[in-house]
Amino acid sequence: MAVVEKMDGTGSGAGGVGAGFVPCWSCKGPVASRALFCHTCGAVQAPGSTDHFTRLGMAPGFDLDDEKLEKQYLGFQRVLHPDRFAGKPAKERVIAESQSVALNEAYETLNDPLKRATYLLRLKGVNSEVAEDKTVNDPALLMEALEKREALAEAESADAIEELMISAGATAIQLLSNLSRAFAADDLAAANRSVLRLKYLRKFLEEARLRRAALES
Repeated sequence: MAVVEKMDGTGSGAGGVGAGFVPCWSCKGPVASRALFCHTCGAVQAPGSTDHFTRLGMAPGFDLDDEKLEKQYLGFQRVLHPDRFAGKPAKERVIAESQSVALNEAYETLNDPLKRATYLLRLKGVNSEVAEDKTVNDPALLMEALEKREALAEAESADAIEELMISAGATAIQLLSNLSRAFAADDLAAANRSVLRLKYLRKFLEEARLRRAALES
Protein backbone atom coordinates (compact mmCIF):
# COMPACT_ATOMS: atom_id res chain seq x y z
CA MET A 1 0.00 0.00 0.00
CA ALA A 2 3.03 2.26 0.40
CA VAL A 3 3.28 2.44 -3.38
CA VAL A 4 -0.23 3.81 -3.67
CA GLU A 5 0.46 6.45 -1.06
CA LYS A 6 3.07 8.00 -3.37
CA MET A 7 0.27 8.82 -5.77
CA ASP A 8 -2.33 10.21 -3.39
CA GLY A 9 -1.13 13.80 -3.71
CA THR A 10 -0.22 14.18 -0.04
CA GLY A 11 3.29 12.78 -0.14
CA SER A 12 6.47 13.53 -2.07
CA GLY A 13 5.82 11.51 -5.24
CA ALA A 14 6.18 12.87 -8.80
CA GLY A 15 5.39 16.53 -8.42
CA GLY A 16 3.34 19.15 -10.11
CA VAL A 17 1.20 17.60 -12.81
CA GLY A 18 -2.33 16.73 -11.74
CA ALA A 19 -2.03 18.39 -8.31
CA GLY A 20 -5.21 19.59 -6.55
CA PHE A 21 -8.41 18.02 -5.28
CA VAL A 22 -11.67 16.85 -6.82
CA PRO A 23 -14.87 15.53 -5.21
CA CYS A 24 -15.08 11.78 -4.67
CA TRP A 25 -17.78 10.23 -6.87
CA SER A 26 -18.97 8.14 -3.91
CA CYS A 27 -18.89 10.28 -0.74
CA LYS A 28 -18.37 13.70 -2.44
CA GLY A 29 -15.49 14.42 -0.07
CA PRO A 30 -12.22 15.98 -1.34
CA VAL A 31 -9.72 13.60 -2.87
CA ALA A 32 -6.38 14.30 -4.56
CA SER A 33 -6.90 14.39 -8.31
CA ARG A 34 -4.20 11.77 -8.90
CA ALA A 35 -5.22 9.43 -6.07
CA LEU A 36 -6.27 5.84 -6.71
CA PHE A 37 -8.59 5.77 -3.69
CA CYS A 38 -10.65 8.32 -1.76
CA HIS A 39 -8.96 9.39 1.47
CA THR A 40 -12.34 9.48 3.26
CA CYS A 41 -14.43 6.51 2.09
CA GLY A 42 -11.79 4.38 0.37
CA ALA A 43 -13.66 4.14 -2.95
CA VAL A 44 -11.50 3.68 -6.04
CA GLN A 45 -11.36 6.83 -8.18
CA ALA A 46 -11.55 7.34 -11.94
CA PRO A 47 -8.17 7.71 -13.69
CA GLY A 48 -8.60 11.33 -14.80
CA SER A 49 -6.27 13.08 -17.24
CA THR A 50 -2.98 12.71 -15.36
CA ASP A 51 0.11 12.22 -17.55
CA HIS A 52 1.72 8.77 -17.72
CA PHE A 53 4.71 9.69 -15.57
CA THR A 54 2.59 11.06 -12.72
CA ARG A 55 0.17 8.14 -12.99
CA LEU A 56 3.01 5.73 -12.27
CA GLY A 57 4.76 7.93 -9.70
CA MET A 58 7.78 8.61 -11.91
CA ALA A 59 9.53 11.93 -12.44
CA PRO A 60 9.10 13.05 -16.08
CA GLY A 61 12.21 12.34 -18.16
CA PHE A 62 13.70 10.01 -20.74
CA ASP A 63 16.06 8.22 -18.37
CA LEU A 64 13.93 6.02 -16.13
CA ASP A 65 14.77 3.39 -13.58
CA ASP A 66 13.30 0.32 -15.30
CA GLU A 67 13.17 -1.66 -12.06
CA LYS A 68 11.32 1.12 -10.25
CA LEU A 69 8.93 1.58 -13.17
CA GLU A 70 7.98 -2.09 -13.12
CA LYS A 71 7.69 -2.10 -9.32
CA GLN A 72 5.37 0.89 -9.39
CA TYR A 73 3.22 -0.61 -12.13
CA LEU A 74 2.89 -4.02 -10.48
CA GLY A 75 2.14 -2.40 -7.12
CA PHE A 76 -0.73 -0.37 -8.55
CA GLN A 77 -2.12 -3.31 -10.49
CA ARG A 78 -2.08 -5.46 -7.36
CA VAL A 79 -4.38 -3.10 -5.49
CA LEU A 80 -6.64 -2.91 -8.56
CA HIS A 81 -6.92 -6.67 -9.04
CA PRO A 82 -10.54 -7.66 -9.88
CA ASP A 83 -10.66 -10.03 -6.88
CA ARG A 84 -10.42 -7.02 -4.58
CA PHE A 85 -13.62 -5.58 -6.08
CA ALA A 86 -15.68 -8.76 -6.40
CA GLY A 87 -18.13 -7.61 -3.71
CA LYS A 88 -18.20 -3.94 -4.71
CA PRO A 89 -20.99 -2.18 -6.62
CA ALA A 90 -20.91 -2.45 -10.42
CA LYS A 91 -19.93 1.21 -10.80
CA GLU A 92 -16.85 0.78 -8.62
CA ARG A 93 -15.82 -2.36 -10.51
CA VAL A 94 -16.03 -0.43 -13.79
CA ILE A 95 -13.98 2.44 -12.36
CA ALA A 96 -11.32 0.03 -11.07
CA GLU A 97 -11.10 -1.53 -14.53
CA SER A 98 -10.69 1.91 -16.12
CA GLN A 99 -7.85 2.68 -13.71
CA SER A 100 -6.21 -0.59 -14.66
CA VAL A 101 -6.52 0.20 -18.37
CA ALA A 102 -5.01 3.65 -17.82
CA LEU A 103 -2.10 2.14 -15.90
CA ASN A 104 -1.52 -0.42 -18.65
CA GLU A 105 -1.38 2.33 -21.25
CA ALA A 106 1.00 4.38 -19.13
CA TYR A 107 3.30 1.41 -18.51
CA GLU A 108 3.35 0.29 -22.15
CA THR A 109 4.28 3.84 -23.19
CA LEU A 110 7.00 4.46 -20.63
CA ASN A 111 8.47 0.96 -20.83
CA ASP A 112 9.27 1.37 -24.54
CA PRO A 113 12.10 3.89 -25.21
CA LEU A 114 10.70 4.98 -28.58
CA LYS A 115 7.16 5.44 -27.25
CA ARG A 116 8.53 7.14 -24.14
CA ALA A 117 10.60 9.61 -26.16
CA THR A 118 7.68 10.35 -28.49
CA TYR A 119 5.36 10.88 -25.54
CA LEU A 120 7.87 13.09 -23.74
CA LEU A 121 8.24 15.23 -26.85
CA ARG A 122 4.46 15.65 -26.95
CA LEU A 123 4.41 16.71 -23.30
CA LYS A 124 6.99 19.33 -24.23
CA GLY A 125 4.86 20.61 -27.12
CA VAL A 126 6.57 18.78 -30.00
CA ASN A 127 4.28 16.62 -32.14
CA SER A 128 6.71 14.23 -33.77
CA GLU A 129 5.95 12.70 -37.16
CA VAL A 130 6.15 9.36 -35.34
CA ALA A 131 3.24 10.27 -33.06
CA GLU A 132 1.14 11.65 -35.91
CA ASP A 133 2.18 8.88 -38.34
CA LYS A 134 3.11 11.48 -40.96
CA THR A 135 5.44 11.11 -43.90
CA VAL A 136 8.90 12.22 -42.78
CA ASN A 137 10.33 15.23 -44.59
CA ASP A 138 14.02 14.47 -44.04
CA PRO A 139 15.94 13.63 -47.25
CA ALA A 140 19.01 12.32 -45.40
CA LEU A 141 16.94 10.00 -43.24
CA LEU A 142 14.88 8.78 -46.18
CA MET A 143 18.07 8.08 -48.15
CA GLU A 144 19.53 6.15 -45.22
CA ALA A 145 16.36 4.06 -44.97
CA LEU A 146 16.38 3.42 -48.73
CA GLU A 147 20.01 2.29 -48.68
CA LYS A 148 19.35 -0.12 -45.83
CA ARG A 149 16.36 -1.63 -47.62
CA GLU A 150 18.39 -2.03 -50.81
CA ALA A 151 21.15 -3.78 -48.85
CA LEU A 152 18.55 -6.05 -47.30
CA ALA A 153 17.03 -6.87 -50.70
CA GLU A 154 20.47 -7.75 -52.05
CA ALA A 155 21.42 -9.95 -49.09
CA GLU A 156 21.41 -13.57 -50.25
CA SER A 157 22.02 -15.40 -46.98
CA ALA A 158 20.86 -15.39 -43.39
CA ASP A 159 24.43 -14.55 -42.32
CA ALA A 160 24.47 -11.47 -44.54
CA ILE A 161 21.16 -10.32 -43.05
CA GLU A 162 22.50 -10.96 -39.55
CA GLU A 163 25.39 -8.58 -40.25
CA LEU A 164 22.95 -5.88 -41.34
CA MET A 165 20.90 -6.44 -38.19
CA ILE A 166 23.95 -6.21 -35.94
CA SER A 167 24.92 -2.90 -37.56
CA ALA A 168 21.38 -1.54 -37.22
CA GLY A 169 21.18 -2.70 -33.62
CA ALA A 170 24.41 -0.89 -32.75
CA THR A 171 23.04 2.27 -34.34
CA ALA A 172 19.83 1.92 -32.33
CA ILE A 173 21.81 1.68 -29.08
CA GLN A 174 23.72 4.82 -30.03
CA LEU A 175 20.46 6.62 -30.75
CA LEU A 176 19.21 5.81 -27.25
CA SER A 177 22.33 7.48 -25.88
CA ASN A 178 21.72 10.43 -28.18
CA LEU A 179 18.16 10.71 -26.89
CA SER A 180 19.33 10.69 -23.30
CA ARG A 181 21.76 13.54 -23.97
CA ALA A 182 19.25 15.51 -26.06
CA PHE A 183 16.53 15.40 -23.41
CA ALA A 184 19.04 16.20 -20.67
CA ALA A 185 20.04 19.32 -22.64
CA ASP A 186 16.40 20.05 -23.55
CA ASP A 187 17.45 19.92 -27.23
CA LEU A 188 14.05 18.87 -28.55
CA ALA A 189 15.01 19.18 -32.21
CA ALA A 190 17.87 16.70 -31.73
CA ALA A 191 15.61 14.40 -29.73
CA ASN A 192 13.01 14.46 -32.49
CA ARG A 193 15.61 13.57 -35.14
CA SER A 194 16.79 10.62 -33.05
CA VAL A 195 13.19 9.47 -32.54
CA LEU A 196 12.61 9.46 -36.31
CA ARG A 197 15.81 7.50 -37.01
CA LEU A 198 14.96 5.01 -34.28
CA LYS A 199 11.50 4.51 -35.77
CA TYR A 200 12.99 3.67 -39.18
CA LEU A 201 15.60 1.38 -37.66
CA ARG A 202 12.92 -0.59 -35.85
CA LYS A 203 10.99 -1.02 -39.07
CA PHE A 204 14.16 -2.15 -40.82
CA LEU A 205 15.00 -4.67 -38.09
CA GLU A 206 11.51 -6.14 -38.28
CA GLU A 207 11.77 -6.46 -42.07
CA ALA A 208 15.21 -8.03 -41.69
CA ARG A 209 13.92 -10.58 -39.16
CA LEU A 210 11.12 -11.58 -41.53
CA ARG A 211 13.49 -11.92 -44.50
CA ARG A 212 16.00 -13.94 -42.47
CA ALA A 213 13.24 -16.28 -41.29
CA ALA A 214 12.10 -16.74 -44.90
CA LEU A 215 15.63 -17.63 -46.01
CA GLU A 216 16.17 -20.02 -43.13
CA SER A 217 12.93 -21.85 -43.86
